[in-house]
Amino acid sequence: MSKFRRQSLVAYGQPLSETTADRPAPRGSEVLVRVTCCGVCHSDLHVQDGYFALGGDRRLDITKDRALPFTLGHEIAGVIEAAGESAEGALIGRQVAVYPWIGCGACAACRAGEENMCAAHHHLGVAVDGGFATYVLVPHPRYLLDYAPLAPSFAGPLMCSGLTAYAALKRLTTYAERGPVLLVGLGGVGMMGLALAHALFRQPPLVADIDAEKRKAALEAGAAQAFDPADPQTRKAILTATGGGLFAVCDFVGSDKSLQFSTGVLARGGKVIVSGLLGGSFSIPAAMIAIKAITIEGTLTGTLAQARELIGLARSGKIAPIPTHARPLDQAQAALDDLRAGQVVGRTVLAI
Repeated sequence: MSKFRRQSLVAYGQPLSETTADRPAPRGSEVLVRVTCCGVCHSDLHVQDGYFALGGDRRLDITKDRALPFTLGHEIAGVIEAAGESAEGALIGRQVAVYPWIGCGACAACRAGEENMCAAHHHLGVAVDGGFATYVLVPHPRYLLDYAPLAPSFAGPLMCSGLTAYAALKRLTTYAERGPVLLVGLGGVGMMGLALAHALFRQPPLVADIDAEKRKAALEAGAAQAFDPADPQTRKAILTATGGGLFAVCDFVGSDKSLQFSTGVLARGGKVIVSGLLGGSFSIPAAMIAIKAITIEGTLTGTLAQARELIGLARSGKIAPIPTHARPLDQAQAALDDLRAGQVVGRTVLAI
């Protein structure tokens, strides 16, 4: 049996190491995909660390039931290499993006089509080995989406950064009819959100980020205005510019500071969608939730049906690709380090 290469997590909080394993032989409905590229996501940092920060010294441990070495990576595009005997429609050589948010298939969430919300999930690169490797094993052909004529470096990140932004913004559709949407945080998900906002909403979005280079990139990509949330005058400027606040805000950061900022610029009846996972602890006077009639809603990636919608939207040419930087597989750790340091504008993909 031939071997394949992986960039593996061998100890939490430590750099990735190259490992090899026997190339799996797909059985039943399984499909073996030869990875073309895999995006590098901020969620990979949390898996590498082994926890989510909950504020102060509190942490949510996520090391349980994950055997090491473990392969990160969930923004996968590749080519079908082999398929099990019951993997219908898995044509060898077909170019596919891989939906990674795979559920147990039996719980209430999965039966409702929300496998991304499954508590006993098998999410690729999170619970089972992912795409920082030359091959990835997918349990069923339904998770494989045709992406031509898109570039694989665009199609792969659509399965997380794109899908997360898409699902979040769809929850703001009716609110966006009242005024522009504010996107907070211009990492890979935020920049994808900017591209999607142009396709989904009538008005170009406002953006906010503490990084001047990212604000510049967003303005060049069509943002109506860009704000620095660290500037103490920004909240007043937004409230003045919008006549009392915004009805729709999407927080792609998910920290105590970003959520304080996001809720602070809401108009009465406004809504914040939180999709970021940076961490921290957030508080708000309970009475203000009712006095301002605001909604704070979380979202986690997106459904398989939404992934199909998103791929269709991208294939129609309605979404502009975000800045993408390719690196070889053996630079996976360097790519993670740059992402942790906030030095990535757009998305880094590992070209394999």
